[in-house]
Amino acid sequence: MLKRLRAIGPGALTAAAFIGPGTVTTATIAGAQYGYGLAWALVFATIAAIILQEMAARLGVAGRIGLGEAIVKAAGENTLVKWSAVGLIVAALIIGNAAYEGGNIAGAALGVNAAAPGVSQHLAAGAIAVLAGAILLFGGYRLIEKILIAAVLVMTVSFFITLIIIGPDWGALFKGAVTPSIPAGALPIAIGLIGTTIVPYNLFLHAAAARKRWASADGLNDARFDAGLSIGVGGVVSILVLSTAAASLFASGIEVKNGADMARQLQPAFGDAAVWLMAAGLIAAGLSSAITAPLATAFAAAELFGFESDPKAAKFRAVAGGILLIGAAVAVTGTRPIEIILFAQFANGLLLPIVAAFLLYAANRRAILGDFVNSLPVNIAGGVVFIITAGLGLRGILRALGVM
Repeated sequence: MLKRLRAIGPGALTAAAFIGPGTVTTATIAGAQYGYGLAWALVFATIAAIILQEMAARLGVAGRIGLGEAIVKAAGENTLVKWSAVGLIVAALIIGNAAYEGGNIAGAALGVNAAAPGVSQHLAAGAIAVLAGAILLFGGYRLIEKILIAAVLVMTVSFFITLIIIGPDWGALFKGAVTPSIPAGALPIAIGLIGTTIVPYNLFLHAAAARKRWASADGLNDARFDAGLSIGVGGVVSILVLSTAAASLFASGIEVKNGADMARQLQPAFGDAAVWLMAAGLIAAGLSSAITAPLATAFAAAELFGFESDPKAAKFRAVAGGILLIGAAVAVTGTRPIEIILFAQFANGLLLPIVAAFLLYAANRRAILGDFVNSLPVNIAGGVVFIITAGLGLRGILRALGVM
C-alpha cells in the first residue's frame, strides 16, 4: 500500500484542477439552496470523471501518447478534420483557460480576504498570481506535482474539519448521496455540479502527466490506483463543501454567492477556527487551479504543435505564462471580459463531448493501446458518460447563446 501511495501524482493534479473556485462556488450554492439533495450529482460526476480520466491515464502510460497527439492521429490524412479539431482545442483551452484563470486567481484572493478582511482584493489577487507564476517558472514537474498534492490534502483536511465542527445530518447526507432527485429549480445547479467535475482540459493534463510519471505499461496498475483514489478524494472534497453549506446555511434564508460568503457566515455560530479552515481550503482551491490551468494548456499545445512538453522548456513556459498573465490581469483589475467568457463557455461546450468521443475512439484502438484497449463494460460506462457530456455541452452552448 505504501508503494502505491508513493505513486500518487497525476491523478492528484487532476483533482487539484477540478476543485477550483467554480466547484467550491457551485457546491456552496447547491448546499445552501437545496441542502443535501444534490449530493448524488457529485457522486455521479466523480464516478464519471474516474472513468474518463482512467482512459486518459491509460493512453499516456500504455499508449505512450498524449490526448492531443491521439486526436491529431485519429484525424488521419483528412486535413480539414485535423485542423478543425486542433483549432477547436486551441480555442477552448487557450482562450477558455485564459478567461477562467482570472476566476481561479480571484477565487484564491477571496479566501485571503475571508481570513483577513483588511487585505485589498487586488493586492491578494496580485500575490496569488505571483506565487502561482513562481511555482510554474521555477518548479520542475515533480515539484509542481508535490505542491498540488499538498494543496489537495489542505483542502481535504480543511473542509473535513470544518464540517465536523458544524455537525452535519449524516443520515440526510447519505440519503442525498445515493438517491437521485432534482428539486424544483435545481436542474441548472445539478448540471453545474457535474460540469465542474468533468473538465475537458483535465483529460489532456492527465494523459501527459501519466506519461511523464510512468515509463511503460508496467505502471498501469499504479496509474489506475492513483486516478481512482485521487479523483475520488477530489469528489469527497466537493461533497464536504456542499455538506458544510447544507448544515450551516440551508433553510436559513441567507444568500451566499461563493465559499468566502459561507466562511464569513460561519463565524458568529462556529468561531474563528471555522473561518480560518474554510479560508485555507479556498486559498488552496484557487491556487491549485491557477497552477493547473496554465499547465494543462501548455501540455496540450506542446502535443498539438510538437514542442517539448517540459515545464522548464521555453515554449512550454511561454504558453503557461501567457495564460497566467491574462488571468492575473483579469483578476487584479477586476475586469469581467464577458465576451471572452461567453466564447469560452461556447468553445468548452463544443469541446467536452468531442474530446470524450476522441478519447473513447483512441482507447479502443489496438494500434495505440494494444491489449490495453477498453473492455466492454468500460465502453458501456464511457458511452453513458459521453451522452451526459453531450448534454452538458449542449447546455453550455445554449447558455452562451443566451437561450437558457
